[in-house]
Amino acid sequence: MRRLAVISLFVLSAALCAPPALAQTDHTSDPRELTEAGRKAYAESLRSARALVAEKKYPEAIEILDKLTAERPREPQARFLKGLALADSGKTDDAIAVFLGILGEYPELPEPRNNLAVLYAQKGEYELARSQLESAIAAAPDYVVAYENLGDIHAQLAAVNYERAISRDTRNKSAPAKLKLVREVLAPPGAATPPVVVPPPAK
Repeated sequence: MRRLAVISLFVLSAALCAPPALAQTDHTSDPRELTEAGRKAYAESLRSARALVAEKKYPEAIEILDKLTAERPREPQARFLKGLALADSGKTDDAIAVFLGILGEYPELPEPRNNLAVLYAQKGEYELARSQLESAIAAAPDYVVAYENLGDIHAQLAAVNYERAISRDTRNKSAPAKLKLVREVLAPPGAATPPVVVPPPAK
C-alpha cells in the first residue's frame, strides 16, 4: 500500500504474503493564522524535521515536532509528521494514536485516515483499514491514493477468504487458482509469488 507523507494525499500498494507497504502523506494546516514571521519559522522547523525523518533520525525529528506541537497544539502538520516518524521507526501503535488524535479534531482530513489504513493493514486488520479508506474517499472523492489503497485492501480481504475456503474444503478447485491470481497481481515487481499450499484432506 502507498503511504502519504503530507496531509492532503496518500497511497497504498501491498503484497499478500508480506505486510502491506501502504502509502502515506504529510501536510495540513491550522485554521488559525500565524504572522508572516511565525509562518516562516514554523515552515522552517517542519522542513528540518522532515529532513531528519528522511535521514531516519527519528528521535531528533520528534523532539522538534513536539516543540512545535507544544507551541501550537492544534496545528496538525507537526503532529502528522510525528505520526509518520513513529510509523517509520516501528512504533505502530503510537503512530495510530497520533493519527486518531488528529482525526478527533479534524475528521474531514483524508490523509490521516489513509495512513491509519496503511498501519491497520500492516497489522492484518483489513476491515479497519477498509473503513478508514472509505471514510477518506467520502471526505475527498477525488483522492486517488485512497481508491488504489482500497483496491489493495479488497484484494487482501479476497485472499484471506480464498485461504479460508481452501482450508475448509481441500477439494475446492477454484479457490486456489483465484488465490494465486490475487497474489500475482499484488506482488511487488520482480518478487516471487509463493505457491498456494492446499492442506491434505482431513482423515
